[in-house]
This record gives sequence, C-alpha cells and structure tokens, in this order.
Amino acid sequence: MNLHQFRFVQEAARRNLNLTEAAKALHTSQPGVSKAIIELEEELGVEIFARHGKRLKRITEPGQHVLRSIELIMREVGNLKRIGEQFSAQDSGTLSIATTHTQARYVLPVPVARLREAYPKVNVSLHQGSPDQVARMLLDEVAEIGIATESLSDYQDLVTLPCYEWQHVLVMPLGHPLAAKERITLEDLAAEAIITYHPSFTGRTRIDNAFAQRKLQPRIALEAIDSDVIKTYVRLGLGIGIVAEMAVRDDGQNADLTARPLGSLFGQNVARVAFKRSAYLRNFVYHFAELLSDRLDRNLIAKAMSGHMNDYEL
Repeated sequence: MNLHQFRFVQEAARRNLNLTEAAKALHTSQPGVSKAIIELEEELGVEIFARHGKRLKRITEPGQHVLRSIELIMREVGNLKRIGEQFSAQDSGTLSIATTHTQARYVLPVPVARLREAYPKVNVSLHQGSPDQVARMLLDEVAEIGIATESLSDYQDLVTLPCYEWQHVLVMPLGHPLAAKERITLEDLAAEAIITYHPSFTGRTRIDNAFAQRKLQPRIALEAIDSDVIKTYVRLGLGIGIVAEMAVRDDGQNADLTARPLGSLFGQNVARVAFKRSAYLRNFVYHFAELLSDRLDRNLIAKAMSGHMNDYEL
C-alpha cells in the first residue's frame, strides 16, 4: 500500500464517490483511480466501497474504519511536511488565515502588520468567507488558523479557543430621534427599519433570538455581510444599522454617524480562533495567535491542541 492509494480513496469519499471528479481533482485518470482503490482493497482484504457495476454506491462499514485511518495517516504526512518546512526555514513561508469580512477588515490589520514586522519573510494569505466556510477551509487545510464568531465550535475536528468579546452597536445618522433616548429598548428598534448582517454572519443569531424572546418581529430592510455596506445604507436613510462594535471604532470615518452600545439587549459575542485538531503549527502561527489576544499564548494553545484544556481554564 502507498500514499497514492490513500489519496485516491480519500478524494473519492470527498467527491461523493464520483471517480471522475476525484480524478480531475488529483490530475490523473479515472481508470487509474479505480485501479488503485481496487488494489488497496485487495491488499487489505476488505471492500472499502460497495459497487453497482463500475460505480461506487456507498462506503462499507470496514471502509469507514479504513477512511478514518487514512485521514490520520494523511494528516500526519501533512504534519511531517510542515515540520520539514519549520526547521528548514524557521522564519519564512506562508501563513494562511481563514476569516470573515468583519475580522479581516477591522480586527486583523494590526496583528498582520505586527507579524510581518516580526517575520518579514512570511507571506500572509487571507481567505474570507462565512463562518462555516472558515471551518471548512481549516478542515481542508486551505488555512492554518481561522477567526470567526459563529460556527467554529460546532466542528469536532477543530480546536477552538475564545479570543475576545464584543457587542453589537446601533448606528444612525446624527440627529436621529433614538440618539436622544437615555435607554433604547427592543421595542424601539422593532419600530424602525433595520439594516444588519445576513443571518449566518457576525452574531446575527443573538439579534434574532433577542427579538423572538420578546415576541417582536423586527423590520429588516436590508441584510449584508459587510459592515461598511450597512453603514453606507444607513447614511442613505434606509434605516438604522446594527453592526459589530469593531466597525465603528473612532477612525475618523464615522463622524457623520451616532453609535450606541446594544450589549444590554443582545449580550456579548465571543470571537474564536480555531485550528485543525492535531495539526502541526509553525512558530509564526503561534506568534500570530498571541498577537490576536492577550488571552492566548503558545503554551495554552499547545495544551488545547493536545486536548488537555478547555474554555473554562482561560
């Protein structure tokens, strides 16, 4: 048996048992993939896939065990490559980061700049997507570190750690009637046209749950994944905006808007940093995580990666 056979079996499972798609992804021929899988099955003495004619129909029970072992083997092969990279080039390489737009736009610029100061030979590759896409990029090893608020803790094959807390804020034009209110309520917000995040982004679940618990139906005039887009439509008078507090930090670009904290209505959100379980992390990956939050350090992350700690120890 060899690594080529393992890759072919793994890719066939990833491509919903479509050998043509698996062959395309691996830049080889479909008959070559089929032959390699059959040879591995013969060597193991079990069928990994049940077939109907030449087509793969499902993964057999012993095949499930084989796939789990292959996942472990291929993960360790990846770790071996990274160990080689680490010790052959201690201060160079590429750090691939998967994150959402809000994190990339408002949170990461300073840590990325500081990382580049510390490791000038390290290139940074930013991959933006929804929280679920961030998780998938980590699992598929497109990225080494992920940062998002939702979803990351839902994946068993990811190690996630709380990075920092944040709250939503209300943004509105200067002189808006709500700006003069001492205490803004959910009822006040429900009476206005609201511009906020798409349901899968930036703590939107907390917003929806808060209204639902009070049996209120908010008037969502527009949904977006980009805080700057939300603020643009607020400026155009389409409604009031609910955005992450990071998006309205005083940078001189929000002087025409009034912001009010909404943590008392929607609670605190926790941004999390995530890694693929059992992955080998290079020195600059640890350093970047430390730059993200003073809660994180190399020893803590290493303990979490080995399964020897949890959130409550932070």
